[in-house]
Amino acid sequence: MIHPPSAILIFFSHIHGPDNMDVKPRKEVAELPEAVHGGQAWKLTCVEDYSQNLNPLGPPEGLADEIAKAYGCLGHYPDVECTRAREAIAAYYGLGKENVVMGAGSSEIIRNFPMTFLEPSDRVLMFSPTFAEYARQCGIMGVRADVVELLPSNDFRIDRNALTDALDTRQHKALWLCNPNNPTGRMEKRADLLDIVRECEEIGTMVFLDETLLSLCKDAESTSLIPFVDDFSNLVIAKSFTKSFAIPGLRIGYALTNPAIAREMQKVSLPWNLGAIEQHAAAYLISLRANYVSEAAITLRKESEIMQSQLDSVMFPVGPVSDSFFYFVPVSQFGITGEDMQRQMLKNGIMVRDCASFGPQFKDYIRYCVKGREQNATFLAAAEKVMTALGH
Repeated sequence: MIHPPSAILIFFSHIHGPDNMDVKPRKEVAELPEAVHGGQAWKLTCVEDYSQNLNPLGPPEGLADEIAKAYGCLGHYPDVECTRAREAIAAYYGLGKENVVMGAGSSEIIRNFPMTFLEPSDRVLMFSPTFAEYARQCGIMGVRADVVELLPSNDFRIDRNALTDALDTRQHKALWLCNPNNPTGRMEKRADLLDIVRECEEIGTMVFLDETLLSLCKDAESTSLIPFVDDFSNLVIAKSFTKSFAIPGLRIGYALTNPAIAREMQKVSLPWNLGAIEQHAAAYLISLRANYVSEAAITLRKESEIMQSQLDSVMFPVGPVSDSFFYFVPVSQFGITGEDMQRQMLKNGIMVRDCASFGPQFKDYIRYCVKGREQNATFLAAAEKVMTALGH
């Protein structure tokens, strides 16, 4: 059937809308900057990605077979309550499934926290530098984020006096913490964090604690606040399978908190946020392969000490042995920026993170992670070539 030109014009006007239509997003969305994250080297050829913080051992053996087992579940909707995954996670930590909220990666947990508890008139407190998604997700909700600067003069560690002063200045609905902090790699002790959570509870401030990177660090078990989630009325802990099991392509995250908070956060979770494959993989990994992560943490600590010594010997920016398994260091002493160093390392097949996206004051910083012995040898060779090119 052939339509007359006038009919075609009317049809397309309905698709594209009237010429004078001006579609605008909410003010909070319009003002959001573009998100910048690491882990982009997969788009390049012959490049080893040190800009991401993943288990260098890769996904555990047997995971592919387990994923195949879940194939038969794809013909129906997944369990909207993620029951099996929540039960497995709860059992591992000695909690109840009512303490667990699942998310499509920790990113959904980070989004759901302000969506559940914060209003546009609220203010929150966070540190700088830290993971940009905290401020981003608060910004989407129209929430103002106040900042306490982490200073190089204090080795980028939390200054309790500065934190207390900030908390006393005005009422903050929530405090955002990251341990180890991303990008600095600094870890705070359990006792210090417990004191902070108590201080916040006394003044009615919630605490969002991101422990997604902790499992791959030395002394993770004695540092985590997970054993204390039922002791506090204000604590939410974010965890993820992404880094620990090196599976960023499977989006599996979760929050651990007291049941009252968990019930409220569950209300804003997307239905079927974890597919059948993710739920099956989560239950399998936490139940049968958790030792894989602790073994990787031991390996990473050993390799970090070796890598630090070798990089220091060729004068590549590294600093002391990291608290965690990644390094956050300045390159300004060589008269270059982080972007310059990233470009130089890319010429030698290595991707490091240019940290300018964490704030203009960090344009002279880079972040890179620790991997296995063979991969780190490749990093060292590239580092030597770059330092030679820079005249050092």
